[in-house]
Amino acid sequence: MKSKVVGNNEDLLSGVTRRDFMKFCTAVAATMGLPIASVPKIAEAVTSPKRPPVIWLSGQECTGCVESLLRTGHPSIETLIFDLISLEYSETLNAGSGHQAEAERAKSIEANKGKFILVVDGAIPVKDKGIYCQIAGKPVLDILNETAPLAAAVIAIGSCAAWGGVAAADPNPTGATPVHEILKAKKIPVVNIPGCPPNPYNFLSTVIHFLTFNKLPALDDKGRPKFAYSRLIHENCERRPHFDAGRFAEEFGDDGHRQGFCLYKLGCKGPETYNNCSTLPFNDTPGCWPVATGSPCFGCSEEKVGFHSPLFSKAKVVFPTPPAQQPSAVPPKGSGAKGFAYAVAGAAVGAAAVALSQRGGNKED
Repeated sequence: MKSKVVGNNEDLLSGVTRRDFMKFCTAVAATMGLPIASVPKIAEAVTSPKRPPVIWLSGQECTGCVESLLRTGHPSIETLIFDLISLEYSETLNAGSGHQAEAERAKSIEANKGKFILVVDGAIPVKDKGIYCQIAGKPVLDILNETAPLAAAVIAIGSCAAWGGVAAADPNPTGATPVHEILKAKKIPVVNIPGCPPNPYNFLSTVIHFLTFNKLPALDDKGRPKFAYSRLIHENCERRPHFDAGRFAEEFGDDGHRQGFCLYKLGCKGPETYNNCSTLPFNDTPGCWPVATGSPCFGCSEEKVGFHSPLFSKAKVVFPTPPAQQPSAVPPKGSGAKGFAYAVAGAAVGAAAVALSQRGGNKED
């Protein structure tokens, strides 16, 4: 039996079974930490005939972010750009090129003012008026400043767009600058999805959240979606038990490295990097992320860590060992002022008991 949502939009989902489609919507909801009741809303938004226009600009980048997106399986890239969104412009994925592509970009922006999503990958050079990165003979710096104020939302995908990435590493000869710094003066909010490359599902979930609720997901103080960047990689790392037990690989290829011991001494930046790499593998393949393959995390998604800290330097450990008792996720009933009063009363009773025991001990002496 076909659902009402999917059944009314068969043309948009040709080649996709209802089961696979609903699995995709459920996975998106789980990634963002949304309740199961939100799945029908996501399905309705995704299958809406009005697909959101997307303009994808590329600055100083390696195309890794697009390559990562090309390898998604739920949905596939063709389902993404033909059924879920309307990819109006992308230098990598454009069917046309040259003057034709640039004319279509300008036409789409004019027709969709205030409605399109602007995605930017790559840093933006500002030195010498941005001449070190140009599209069709025009600095990408100027294109960004002209396009961003007209967009409904701006997403900086990848560490280069979010923090400057490798292009901004010392000595930064081109003045490579992250997108949010460029747009700060215009007071345009930017969603940062860092990573080199980022997990494509973090990007897809952000876009689908915008489609479903007509607003961006909750962001942290660095503009990153909390559903993906609220926990340290170290917290859920599969090698964390070895860290707590003091079992470390001392050098590449030694016995500890071959046995899967912790990579902290080899420069792993997991203890100071926020991302969901350890819980959401790449390419829908368990174990498909650097640490699982024996390579230390180099902190690509953390500002001032990846591309700035020496590759094999030891990370700052935020949580060296797990706490003896985990705090409850839900505060117990009666917490707050009443709970505080009970705590004070309990402390007072405890202090009185100690005093009486000490007094009793003195009498015996």
